[in-house]
Amino acid sequence: MPALNESNNERGYIIPIGGAEGKKAKRPSILNRFVDLCGGSDARIMVIPTASLLNETGPQYKALFEEMGADSMCVPIEERDECFNDETLRILDGATGIFITGGNQLRLSTILGGTPVARRIRNLNARGVHVAGTSAGAAIVSEHMIAGGRSGSSPRESGVELAPGLGLTNRVIIDQHFNQRQRMGRLLAALSFNPFACGLGIDENTAGFIAPDGRMEVVGRGTVTVVDPADLRHSSMSYVRRAEAVTLIGLKLHVLAEGAHFNLETREATLD
Repeated sequence: MPALNESNNERGYIIPIGGAEGKKAKRPSILNRFVDLCGGSDARIMVIPTASLLNETGPQYKALFEEMGADSMCVPIEERDECFNDETLRILDGATGIFITGGNQLRLSTILGGTPVARRIRNLNARGVHVAGTSAGAAIVSEHMIAGGRSGSSPRESGVELAPGLGLTNRVIIDQHFNQRQRMGRLLAALSFNPFACGLGIDENTAGFIAPDGRMEVVGRGTVTVVDPADLRHSSMSYVRRAEAVTLIGLKLHVLAEGAHFNLETREATLD
């Protein structure tokens, strides 16, 4: 569950990015928007590269944010016991923005899940610190995280693997590299287990900027596919046999490009 907001500040934005967010572009629009939101030249961004097995991932993002005028620090968290480090928590407390890199979702959930670092990220977001994640870092921001599954357009029994996420929001389930890797089927399978949440399928170089009031704006070159199960009337997930296709009746779908909005509270899509 999201942390309670016990301060007078608005909650921070939650910014899931579908991966491949134009890091090599002259002015990567999504990351620039994130830096501006975090304070521009006054921004202090902590990079968490836990999901990646590449040593250069964290320093690459740190250098990129510094080129944009922000202060940035990369604190590699490679083992679970490092999440109990007081110095790591102190650095987090000084951040105006937290950026979680891509890689392996299960590294994030097994290393960060249930630790003081995970609790501190939730509490900081509730107190106004903005949290962005790309690829695996996008998947983990929600309460329920897609950890793996089948590619393809059809939902199937055993077609998705779920794990606990950070719980910054319980309103959505997120999948990334969405159209590039044909992940509609596994997002639909995930929603069949939890029809309370909306599904967000986020393309590469695309992000959803989710404001404190639940209003999401799409930014980037692709689309965010929103699957709303609020009116789901029937699901066969509970009785189909292993790997069989699943029937879902009553879903609503929106495909939103840059500038479009979706309100996670009212479930309304708009162009304003």
